[in-house]
Amino acid sequence: MIKRLLFFLLVGSLLPALGWAQQEGRITGRVVDEKTQDPIPFASINLREEQTGALTNEYGYFQLAMPTKVTEDSVIVMALGYKRTALFVKRGANMEEIIIQLPKQAIELAPVVINEKGVKPMQMGAHNNSPGAGMIQGMPGSQYAFMCKNDKAKKLGLIRTVSFFIGENGFPREPFRVRIYKANGNYNAPNEDMLTESVIVSAARGGEWFTVDLSPYNLVAPEEGFYVAMEWIVSGDKFYTTNFMDNYTPYGQILRPTFEFKDSRTWSYAIGRGWNLVTLANGGSHFNAMMRAEVDAYK
Repeated sequence: MIKRLLFFLLVGSLLPALGWAQQEGRITGRVVDEKTQDPIPFASINLREEQTGALTNEYGYFQLAMPTKVTEDSVIVMALGYKRTALFVKRGANMEEIIIQLPKQAIELAPVVINEKGVKPMQMGAHNNSPGAGMIQGMPGSQYAFMCKNDKAKKLGLIRTVSFFIGENGFPREPFRVRIYKANGNYNAPNEDMLTESVIVSAARGGEWFTVDLSPYNLVAPEEGFYVAMEWIVSGDKFYTTNFMDNYTPYGQILRPTFEFKDSRTWSYAIGRGWNLVTLANGGSHFNAMMRAEVDAYK
């Protein structure tokens, strides 16, 4: 029954750095800006063949186990606002304290023309104010993205706000990153970042909608709609890697679901595994992350 449905993604333990430094066969280092040498927090480090990875901490540091399935692999480094970078790694090689320098991604922003005439706010996404039964909990570096479809086929303008219904359990005040994507991936999956700046926010409490103002970023909503996503991160000097998934510790926010849609509009992302459509359904209603956005719509 829907009322008894629980959807959990428990998180991996955040092991202390000193304990890791004593172990062998690890890739350790820091991700920095190529020009300024400033650390890049919350960059994802993916081992392509292993389908595992890590997330840099607030100071750009990461630790990752060496490949075990293959003797040679590629380390794919991705960070918001930077060019995707790949490194070659060979099992047994010395990969301690490496510095990965990422070049900035050149972004061309189209001019934004704001016409206040005939414009009114329109809500896209979840309309219910009461969440469905169940919980959605992520791991650091993982994301849940909900497609805010333009169901009314309106001419859209700027994205004003995005909102997340954060549950009262877990750690609702932990920081998370807001992501906005175009639906231009395979099978209309989330793909291209629309919000190219790192927007880190934190809710004051759980059990209610938490709204983030995106009007300063002048994001024009695509006509078909767009994805609103929550990305779980780690704060302070903690490390996270998907290689230590045998030990589970609840961490971060818990999103609540909605069952108001007949189709699947939610995708999940895990480091090393990419995007996957959430297809959980019951009685003709689909399990979707409870998110929404307010955009300008033209009459």
